[in-house]
Amino acid sequence: MRFHRRSRLLAPFLLVPLISSCFASGGGDDSGSGDEGEGSRLRVALAFPPAENLSPYGADATLLSRLAVTEGLTALDANGSAAPALAESWRRDGEKTWEFTLRDATFQDGGEVTPAAVAASLTHATDAEPAPAALAGVTLSAEATGERVVRITTAEPDPVLPLRLSSPSLAVLSAKAYGKSGHVDPVGTATGPFELTKVNGAGSASLDRFDDYWGGRAQASGVDARFIADGTARANALRTGEIDIAEAVPVAQAATLEKETRRDTATTRTTSLLLNAESGTFEDAKLRAAARAAVDTFVFAEDVYEGYADPAAGIYGPAVTWAEGKRTRPVGRAAAGKAAGETITLATYDNRPELPEVAQVVKQQLEKAGFEVKLTVREYSRLEGDALDGKFDAFVLARNTLLDTGDPVAVLAGDYTCDGGFNIAQLCDKGVDSAVADAEKIADPAKRQDAAMAAEARILGSDAVVPLVHQRIITGVGSSVQGVILDPYERTLVGTGTRR
Repeated sequence: MRFHRRSRLLAPFLLVPLISSCFASGGGDDSGSGDEGEGSRLRVALAFPPAENLSPYGADATLLSRLAVTEGLTALDANGSAAPALAESWRRDGEKTWEFTLRDATFQDGGEVTPAAVAASLTHATDAEPAPAALAGVTLSAEATGERVVRITTAEPDPVLPLRLSSPSLAVLSAKAYGKSGHVDPVGTATGPFELTKVNGAGSASLDRFDDYWGGRAQASGVDARFIADGTARANALRTGEIDIAEAVPVAQAATLEKETRRDTATTRTTSLLLNAESGTFEDAKLRAAARAAVDTFVFAEDVYEGYADPAAGIYGPAVTWAEGKRTRPVGRAAAGKAAGETITLATYDNRPELPEVAQVVKQQLEKAGFEVKLTVREYSRLEGDALDGKFDAFVLARNTLLDTGDPVAVLAGDYTCDGGFNIAQLCDKGVDSAVADAEKIADPAKRQDAAMAAEARILGSDAVVPLVHQRIITGVGSSVQGVILDPYERTLVGTGTRR
């Protein structure tokens, strides 16, 4: 029996103002330090409420990064490469060791960001249970080796460690953040341009500008965040002027917003149909092939997403700009069998309003091919455990392929290998595992991309995953707002230049 680590799917969103100009910014320029005045407070509506008391190690990590509270040693630039954040530079020292040189920075509680503090913060992350997704399968240790240098050693060679350290779940916090019970408190202990000052349960949070931020003072004086799970309510709040920025506006609500107040951005998020390859009906590769053949992906892009999406080409979509030119045909596909009334359970979640409709269309397509389908729709947290335990035959999942680490190989290892911690498809294929393992050893970025695509070809050949659509995220932006960060990796939303 394979072990599945329960790692909560990150809410689909490390703010890094240093590189925010690399991404599109809605409504204006995102430059400047904001020294000209106090600025207005930003009113922001987020789709996912805190699920784990704002712990940086799970789903809440991206809430903190999107609100510009936390940051790590590195960040992702627009090309998906590691860029400086709290570390201004780094170098590899042998196969298993890296040295990161810190910039001058201050924690929001007034303490200096020292190598010892960074090493302690990373050690807490490695000791967390469950481990952050970015550290899945990785053992590392960190130590201070000078006034400005942190030395990080991994048990096995890790050629993409700088990318891995860009993960929102590896944000650096001060010693005051870590309690004896294992609770991590980001209130006033992070390093970003906005300091979390108050959290009102799952309803709202208040943030004030952190004037000693190393990247310059933010132009807004603070952020008032509301957690509004209902997409229609988020759109209405923007339309009536109650908020300035609404993330993840549902496709069905896009037309209700004025054209100048909505932005759509290609993302690295792909919605897929995952088929349980370990047990039940879809243990049979021929029936998986039959299900794949029954799915018409163009319907989802044009009808369900009303043009705010692209038909799926693979695990990686058009926002992963290098993927299309390197993609190869699926390897090892079985011939499609014929469904003969097999009853299957199909599940999805309603946190993303389009997914139930996607699942309903999938249900109709599979029924047309001869399957009998029972559909289950719940809130995500009430489904995840069952999905990871393989209790469904099929699952519709929206997954950001580069959110956790920025490494294209990491999502393949986590989602589609025998020991993957987020393997909802229950796939265990020697050819896939070998291809992913080969890719994990490669340091050269271009060659690693080639190897990732070779592994993708084997995964798609298994028909355990049927990519349906590559999503575009719609962000509602008030007409007076400038500098919203439209990030294809969904890690950032506001930055030092976001203002109204």
